[in-house]
Amino acid sequence: MTAPSAAVRPMQVGDVAEAADLSSESFHAVDQRTLPRAWPDPEPRRPGRSEAWRTRTEHLLRTDPGGCWVAEEDGRMVGIATSLVREGTWILSTYAVRPGRQGRGVGKPLLAAALHHGRGSLRGMLSSSNDPRAVRVYRQAGFSLHPQMVLRGTLDRTAIPLGTGDKVREGAPADVDLLDSVDRGTRGCAHGPDHPLLMGLTRLLVSETSTGSGYAYTHPDGGVALLAATNRRTATRLLWAALADGPEQTEVAHVTSANEWALDVGLAGRLEVWTSGYLALRGMRPPSAYLHHGSLL
Repeated sequence: MTAPSAAVRPMQVGDVAEAADLSSESFHAVDQRTLPRAWPDPEPRRPGRSEAWRTRTEHLLRTDPGGCWVAEEDGRMVGIATSLVREGTWILSTYAVRPGRQGRGVGKPLLAAALHHGRGSLRGMLSSSNDPRAVRVYRQAGFSLHPQMVLRGTLDRTAIPLGTGDKVREGAPADVDLLDSVDRGTRGCAHGPDHPLLMGLTRLLVSETSTGSGYAYTHPDGGVALLAATNRRTATRLLWAALADGPEQTEVAHVTSANEWALDVGLAGRLEVWTSGYLALRGMRPPSAYLHHGSLL
């Protein structure tokens, strides 16, 4: 017997709390199946990250309401997709189907609705988990898949270079033009209205010298949320500064082969290297001197 097809409709502000729970449940289930055995058992999204997820999704409903969708069956939310367009680049922020509903025709119409928001975009970006079903859908949608590494473990603080932080300062709202300029040079488009959002959720570090510029956002609990720079030397400086100010147990995610400078930093700091998911791209190459944000890319 064929399962009834889900009804896809635009997401509303009142859907955000339920969407946050569905997203956490979905990604937790994927992590349980796909994370390496040596990793600790995954936990559902922590309260602070969950609040940030809701704030970020409400932001996308303001900037890109046409890119945010939910799927329902019998009045119950069974899938979500949120996306945004920034200067000719379509970005998939979240794509999740409730556990037990995958493979039943829920995901494809959701992704199609989100992709329609980016019709005419020259480029496309998304960060995928290891879930083989999601990876198949992205590849069939025309995205190239670039494996990602994650660096995690106990930071060896004796490896932190002397003078780390000397050319790094706290960022401020006045830096937005600089940040957007760096964005355009690395990924081809600015984050624009996403920068004020990120400043409210994370800490901003900026490096601006005669030889290069860049910035890094770091999570309140440590870890790099986003890093972009005009060259690898500046990117390396920013990553070391972020690690130096963070906890000993740390993680640097979303490292592609185009960013071996980050791999070198992690190895110098005695962090372990694992593979975790894919950066999926359309119409562009993997950004260099760049560690993308998991949902704003």
